[in-house]
Amino acid sequence: MSDDAPGQDLPVGFRFRPYRGDEDHGPMAAVRLGCAERDRVDAHSVVEGLPTAAEIAEASAKLEEPSKNQILVVRDGSVVGYSTIRWWQERDDTWLYLHRGYLLPEHRHQGIGSAMLSWAEERIRRLVEQHGTARTAVIGANAMASEQDATALLLAAGYRRVFSLVELELGDLQQLPESASELPAGIRTGPIGTSHYGAAWRTVVDSYADTRFTQKWAFQDFVDTADPACWRAAWNGQDMVGVALCSIRRHDHTVGEVEELSVRTDQRRLGVGRALLLDGLRSLREQGATTARLYTGTANPHRSYDLYESVGFRRQNEYVRYRKPLA
Repeated sequence: MSDDAPGQDLPVGFRFRPYRGDEDHGPMAAVRLGCAERDRVDAHSVVEGLPTAAEIAEASAKLEEPSKNQILVVRDGSVVGYSTIRWWQERDDTWLYLHRGYLLPEHRHQGIGSAMLSWAEERIRRLVEQHGTARTAVIGANAMASEQDATALLLAAGYRRVFSLVELELGDLQQLPESASELPAGIRTGPIGTSHYGAAWRTVVDSYADTRFTQKWAFQDFVDTADPACWRAAWNGQDMVGVALCSIRRHDHTVGEVEELSVRTDQRRLGVGRALLLDGLRSLREQGATTARLYTGTANPHRSYDLYESVGFRRQNEYVRYRKPLA
């Protein structure tokens, strides 16, 4: 057993082992499926749904040193749970080290979840030491509001809720309302071309300037993941004043996602956001999507719920971020 896979506190018959690659993706997907009913998982969520083995393989490939930062819990040769660690720098320069664990319901309340949590925290402390980020590092964890077991475990271990996202669904893209009244004089909407990427990226980044707990987003990352077929922008003369960045879900082409809807502060409450949103949703429909999803922060000061619900979106699950000091 490696020194990154401690076995303390696991009940007899259970053991930790490092992630081994392709052979584990199917069993990991089976763990997620096995948790779905108990945790009331929304299979079609764009925040955290039910991943296939291929999607887990994709996510694992993006991890740094996945065999060290992903651990499996095994009983009689079968995978019954696993934990993953990722990290990134937020806009206020905080380094967030996020762990996420999944354990089949029939094996909960035996101390296994606590042992998984201990492994993750020990590993994160080692990573922080390696990275030299102790001054600004915090430990984070996610749990859906419907995950009662995970929520209780985190709260008992000293984690505190810092923010949450609510996911919304528009169930039928054929039922979009008509566009509202005309836009203010001088404002027009249209597709986003490559020459507009810089302005579009800046519009989104500026909209998060005062938002805590958000990840830094480099322009090159924006370019690398650009998928502009369903992107729309609004201009006042030559100035971009808002964007709707929509996309078709790669693993389910019937589902569209509104990834970003941002309007410049001085152009809000003029109907620009609604016009952009409806343009983006119509684009998703033209590309073959039948439903659409989006998520937004529960502390959103701009009352975006009202806008989304006015065009037919309805609330689904809530996704909560917890934090704990490193010390």
